[in-house]
Amino acid sequence: MATVSAELKGKYVLVVNAGSSSFKTQILSCENETPILAVLAERIGANNGKLIFKVNPDTDKEEKHAFDVHYPTHGEGIRDMMKRIVDMGILPNFDSIVATGHRVLLGGPKYAECKVDATVKQVIRDYIPLGPLHNPANLACIEVIEEILPGVPAVAVFDTGFHTTMPDYAYTYGISKELSEKYHLRRYGFHGISHKYVSKTAAKYLGKETFTGICCHLGNGCSISAIKDGKCVDTTMGLTPLEGLLMGTRCGDIDASLPLFLMEQEGYTPTQMSDLLNKQSGLKALAGSNDMRDVENLIEKGDKDAILANNIFNYRIIKYIGAYLAVLGQIDGILFTGGIGENASVTREPICKAFEPFGLELDTELNQIRSGEPREINKKGSKIKALVVPTNEELEIMQTTLKILGY
Repeated sequence: MATVSAELKGKYVLVVNAGSSSFKTQILSCENETPILAVLAERIGANNGKLIFKVNPDTDKEEKHAFDVHYPTHGEGIRDMMKRIVDMGILPNFDSIVATGHRVLLGGPKYAECKVDATVKQVIRDYIPLGPLHNPANLACIEVIEEILPGVPAVAVFDTGFHTTMPDYAYTYGISKELSEKYHLRRYGFHGISHKYVSKTAAKYLGKETFTGICCHLGNGCSISAIKDGKCVDTTMGLTPLEGLLMGTRCGDIDASLPLFLMEQEGYTPTQMSDLLNKQSGLKALAGSNDMRDVENLIEKGDKDAILANNIFNYRIIKYIGAYLAVLGQIDGILFTGGIGENASVTREPICKAFEPFGLELDTELNQIRSGEPREINKKGSKIKALVVPTNEELEIMQTTLKILGY
């Protein structure tokens, strides 16, 4: 990282990454870009919530504190977390926090990253119909932090932002132009913060100015992006995170008539149909668990449902990589990130071997190694490189926040 200015010495950025029923928070040092605190709040809205504090995370000085909590809303969770930060002496007060950075799910085609003001907050509200679980939580966190840290500038980093460079023929759906414009219907793509961080990291690792290739973010949610000269030209997720790959609980690509058929036959309401496709499908529906580690254990026992689910999961990934290889032509490599992408060598192996005819030579021994650093898993001389690049959304949000604020 670059040498920081005198005004940032001893200063911190507070990063908030809120999901539909959870939030992750980090306080990162401006001097070395490492967190002094990492917080995870789980099961917001439920009676059995958990709050986990890691002080000096991922160091030999790490201290872990876990609390049973009940947060009816994200805002109440943020208030309690901020109080505990002072009460536990992690910071004596918040005077050393110079900025806050917030992940926001959806801000439309024009917003990628920007300082938060009344207009930006209204845009977040406007897109609540397309992001009903995330955008309200993202906005609540922004507004509560504003109350607690008056005068401290906030930056919104939109998960769709990296994908705003897609050409119109990649993001336009083949439906009524009037309806598309009225309801902002188009492919937006998600996981953009991760795709951006990983592709930048890969470019640096490869000694290139920018990265051209295919980035596979594989976790409970999965998406693939085609990236040319550091810019996204296509991605698998669409209007919502439901489109594209098979995922932990999401079905991914299906015939658009399938939900209509089930609604007619089973009498499902739109809410019930959405729940079925988003929360009760994918690996969970096919194999009985949305955790790939469980699926792998079942495969070892010969479970046919788990074997089929895994085959579908891999096949979808191979199919999209092949499509994006055709879109991009010559590439620097294929990147794997996310919980599955970074850790599941058994998932990476068949995917990489599918591209042996195109010049990707997998090194099976390198593929077995686990590391927190970017690394190649291909043989020396492989025409196409395969890399595992750990993602770090919070660091990307911090760096973007300081850039937007002119530090």
